[in-house]
Amino acid sequence: MELIFKLDPATDPRVLAFLQEHLDDMHRISPPESVHALDASQLRQPDIRFWTGWTQQQAGPALAASCALKQLDAGHVELKTMRVGAAHRGSAAAQQVLAHALAQARAGGAKRISLETGTEAFFAPARRFYQRNGFVPCAPFGNYHPDPNSCFMTLAL
Repeated sequence: MELIFKLDPATDPRVLAFLQEHLDDMHRISPPESVHALDASQLRQPDIRFWTGWTQQQAGPALAASCALKQLDAGHVELKTMRVGAAHRGSAAAQQVLAHALAQARAGGAKRISLETGTEAFFAPARRFYQRNGFVPCAPFGNYHPDPNSCFMTLAL
């Protein structure tokens, strides 16, 4: 399954529902002060670019994934809102989303990409995925502060 990526304004009802599922999961798993997921209005800020990944189905395009890049400074971006829908987990979708995000970061001149994910067991597959892709632990960056529920990772591009 190949994903087709679209720079997205986060206004389509399917996208809004997908984002709400993400937010609901984050609030179900992490304490409120440790939830750093962005809602649709935050994804529309000028320092953020948001993409959705779609599959072509017989009935038409189906939303499979999302990712965003937040510009921290001229050479540093943050990976935000990377999510693969439940129906596509375990496929190559996550690798495609990350490859897309890394290509977009490089094209935008970034020299470093960082992310925050959770420390709870729910996030263990994500942490392993990022480690397999070269991300290493790092100190909090941007506006983050040390948090026992947050794992910070970075990758030099």
